[in-house]
Amino acid sequence: MKFISTFAVITLFSAAAFSVSAGEKTMITMGGTPVALEGQIPALGEPAPLFKVVDEKFTPISLSDFKGKTVLISAVPSLDTGVCALQTKRFNKEFSQFGHDVVMLTISEDLPFAQKRFCQTESVDKIKVLSDSVWRDFGQKYGLLIQDRGLLARSIFIIDAQGILKYHELVSEVSEHPDYTAALNALTEIAAN
Repeated sequence: MKFISTFAVITLFSAAAFSVSAGEKTMITMGGTPVALEGQIPALGEPAPLFKVVDEKFTPISLSDFKGKTVLISAVPSLDTGVCALQTKRFNKEFSQFGHDVVMLTISEDLPFAQKRFCQTESVDKIKVLSDSVWRDFGQKYGLLIQDRGLLARSIFIIDAQGILKYHELVSEVSEHPDYTAALNALTEIAAN
């Protein structure tokens, strides 16, 4: 139980660095320049908002497709950038330490064609790489769409098997990595419950 409290505090501390009160936009930076996010980031302990994205063949995929599984969502601005590529490859590498009851998704605004090419080139074959480019449904419902940029803010979400949002990290500077250790430890703990 101590571990859960620790990562909850880290998540709350991260959220406190941003303006999130009613009527105000959540702010992050891109290359040190402040940018606003559209929508509100969902609250921990609440049901995770359902969303619709597409796979490499433009087949609609919904969060409900993973009902009963623990889901880690790694949101990245674009797979064509170094940090996003490394983040996606890191979770693909770590996937093997988890059982069949865990799903890892990378979601970006990249077109499915570009995502497919990236996955083939980089041998990303264990996690699901999905596109929010058609409806921008995920970005809007999770408060991650960068205003006037059409990109997602870098973040991690973990949803338990009952569909409750249990972990969240919003990276304050788009060019920085998320806390992989904290996310993977949280995933281990959440999947075990």
